Amino acid sequence: SVMPSTSQANISDFERIYDRITENGDEAVVITLSSKLSGTYHSACVAAEDYKGKVYVIDSQNVSIGAGVLAEFALNLAGDGLTAWDIARRLTVERENIRLFSAFDTLEYLKRGGRLSSAAAFAGSLLALKPIITVRDGEVAVIGKARGSRNINPSLFKEIENCGGINHIKPCLFGYTGSDDSAVRGFIDDGADYWKGQNEPLKITTVGSAVGTHAGPGAIAVAFFAN
Repeated sequence: SVMPSTSQANISDFERIYDRITENGDEAVVITLSSKLSGTYHSACVAAEDYKGKVYVIDSQNVSIGAGVLAEFALNLAGDGLTAWDIARRLTVERENIRLFSAFDTLEYLKRGGRLSSAAAFAGSLLALKPIITVRDGEVAVIGKARGSRNINPSLFKEIENCGGINHIKPCLFGYTGSDDSAVRGFIDDGADYWKGQNEPLKITTVGSAVGTHAGPGAIAVAFFAN
């Protein structure tokens, strides 16, 4: 009954973590959600000014699992022995290839959070429209509307095809909001041919609260590197 509010991480939060990492001689690659959607990137950069050559801050230009696949890719690079500087340089190139597509089950929470007008939310509810969302140039964009739940998966598969398909040698993540993951598991099962050949096991995770509070329960998402 009470809509949660969201707030960026502050500078001192980052400084405490930077201190803990660098005091042992380690370096950090910091991946934040899009700078166009939050001031978190700015906080991370300001905090990093006293850690030149030790902390590298990357704007993922994405959110949630879109930033998550970039983090997974960074871990793979670290496992291959790349330095923090080399990893940061690669991420600024590879982030351009990330695609995130999501379907929301309800428009109610977008309306409550001020991301959608009451009139638009009411009209969408009457028509049983399920918005298809992406992140484009660091900003959230509605790219389609599925009529009813049965059309959600085909709509998401169409977007995957439109962007050239999935690069199977790089990470792929699936996300969901709420306490029930059956919708995203059904999406994975229905699209088995799309994930065929994926180098790594398919991973499912909950969408974090900062994004989830605006998506509401029942949303599903996929993030990957496009061919």
